[in-house]
Amino acid sequence: MDTIYDLIIIGGGPGGIGSAVEAKVLGLEKVLMIEKTDNHSHTIRKFYKDKKRVDKDWQGQTVELEGNVAFVDGTKESTLDYFDKLLDDEVIDTRFNCAVEKVYKEDGLFHVTSGCGVDKARNIIVSIGRMGKPNKPSYKIPGSLRTKVNFNLDKCGNGENILVVGGGDTAVEYACELSETNEVTLNYRRDSLTRPNPTNQEMISNYDEDEALRLKLGVDIESLESESGQIKVNFTDGAELFDRIIYAIGGTTPSDFLKCCLITLDDAGEPIFDKNYETETSGMYVAGDIVFNSGGSIAIALNHGHRIVTHILNKER
Repeated sequence: MDTIYDLIIIGGGPGGIGSAVEAKVLGLEKVLMIEKTDNHSHTIRKFYKDKKRVDKDWQGQTVELEGNVAFVDGTKESTLDYFDKLLDDEVIDTRFNCAVEKVYKEDGLFHVTSGCGVDKARNIIVSIGRMGKPNKPSYKIPGSLRTKVNFNLDKCGNGENILVVGGGDTAVEYACELSETNEVTLNYRRDSLTRPNPTNQEMISNYDEDEALRLKLGVDIESLESESGQIKVNFTDGAELFDRIIYAIGGTTPSDFLKCCLITLDDAGEPIFDKNYETETSGMYVAGDIVFNSGGSIAIALNHGHRIVTHILNKER
């Protein structure tokens, strides 16, 4: 007979891992976690710079962990190592390199269609990130500049004149890290940086005071041009040349995929869910980054998993 899972988790980030661990500890017997890439925590691996600080209390929010995942402050590497250990006992059934295509419900069971076939489950948690599809600027990026425009730090070298665009934690951390080996300007369209957490606000203030980088606030970008092998950035107050641009302006909800998973969206394209993170389709839940409107917290995503699994078990009693 085909296996009928108590829970299938779509997405192998912190919210998905937390949900899987809670399911294992709290007593859901048959659990499957499906991840489309070749390893867990793809967003952390791709968008976090090596040795990047990872805080439990994100953006100054003190988060009390509610479940069974003992997450603490650390670095990109220590966080990945910890998640490795949570999955290494192989009690949790995981599938990597397996992209989910759609979910439908028939005879009270969810059918999850993926590159690995069709799996059935009584409950589903969709815990996917936004950063897999980073936001892009409204103005055109000329084709000749695409190798010089990035949305993470993968291709950054040393000794470059770099423009970082964005006003959140990621933009601030990118700018400060890059300034150690590059000439860096941080541009944000508003007059002040209010979004970063208190630690990052203090850090960027110190870097600015020490002239380790330059802040260009309250100025927007109108367009980009190629000029003599560099990027000509046309700001509202004039043009400047840079070797590279890093955009750190968030990510968008993958609306089409959510619709294929029976998740109803509001007018802004965000998933509709209740206090238990259950969507309008009974037994279908959302967790992690897609629950947040702007950026997410690992600790809060872990709490999502605990609350959802607890709710599933209470419904079954």
